[in-house]
Amino acid sequence: MIPFLSLKDVTGLHGEEIREAVRRVVDSGWYLQGAENEKFEQDYSRFIGTEYTIGCANGLDALIWIFRAYIEMGVMQPGDEVIVPANTFIATILAITENGLVPVLCEPRPDTLELDDSLVEALIGPKTKAIALVHLYGRIAYTEKIGALCRKYGLKLIEDNAQAHGCLYSDGRMTGSLGDAAGHSFYPGKNLGALGDGGAVTTSDGELAKTVRALANYGSYKKYVFGYCGRNSRLDEIQAAVLNVKLKYLVEDNLHRKEVANYYYDHLDNPSITLPARLPDAQNAYHLFPILCTRRDELQKYLSDQGVGTIIHYPIPPHKQECYREWNHLSFPVTEQIAAQELSLPIGPSIRMEEVQEVVSLINRF
Repeated sequence: MIPFLSLKDVTGLHGEEIREAVRRVVDSGWYLQGAENEKFEQDYSRFIGTEYTIGCANGLDALIWIFRAYIEMGVMQPGDEVIVPANTFIATILAITENGLVPVLCEPRPDTLELDDSLVEALIGPKTKAIALVHLYGRIAYTEKIGALCRKYGLKLIEDNAQAHGCLYSDGRMTGSLGDAAGHSFYPGKNLGALGDGGAVTTSDGELAKTVRALANYGSYKKYVFGYCGRNSRLDEIQAAVLNVKLKYLVEDNLHRKEVANYYYDHLDNPSITLPARLPDAQNAYHLFPILCTRRDELQKYLSDQGVGTIIHYPIPPHKQECYREWNHLSFPVTEQIAAQELSLPIGPSIRMEEVQEVVSLINRF
């Protein structure tokens, strides 16, 4: 059996250090907003290249608080528009609508699977206030054209960095530091994963950081003083301690993902399969390895029958979901093609190369 991703094996790579970190927190008697959070926030800011990190409960909350903070700061107001990829996990869009903002969906490029920057300018109107850029699958989505459009029209650039911890732009800057603010997810299966839910906002905007921190702490910027109607969305000390352990090994773990991905690129050979455009290794954290297959469902069943786990990311695009039924009539052909053909192959820091070779051999014989 070759699992899509074994979280037990991933945790086992650094298991003793993780157990020691958890014991340290348990023995300390301090479980929220303590030294572990402070250390993780400092270390993660240094890693990403921003002035501030604010831990919160999960990646969706991280995005919600960014948009909410901009509303509280008067930068945005309900009814304003945010351009967002049509091909994304629904959380990116939920964060926009949660704040009464209006998502404007934009197709991806069929070769990169990321936001098509040639289509963005036509979507910018008088109510446009931001672009929500998603580094989907771990692939760099930022382009100089997107940055230039934000500067030209005075738009905020908000990164959804849930899947791209450790991914670099061509100039050496890291995803999570390319825009005005970024939301990060530490869901267990991510490149930097906790032992439960967790998330963070990164930014170099001091006012935004202060507002986000207050919103995620009941709206309080000082004990028992509430400037906003906030919520409880905090990263607990155990998760912060675990993340601090795993952060030390993130670059090393990502290197193994790149080794796996390069083997896929170099050896997959089946006419039914299309691979996304190959990026320089530094520009892809390889959270996932997506392929497109015209016989996707057959291929998935075939691999499953052979003991290989795969996952579809994502079979129903956001504009076809029941919760956004007002969009169900819309057509985004590239997004819909990806949804119909995408299949993610096993990849991760714990998969063995002989397992990767077996996956390739099976696909090539399909």
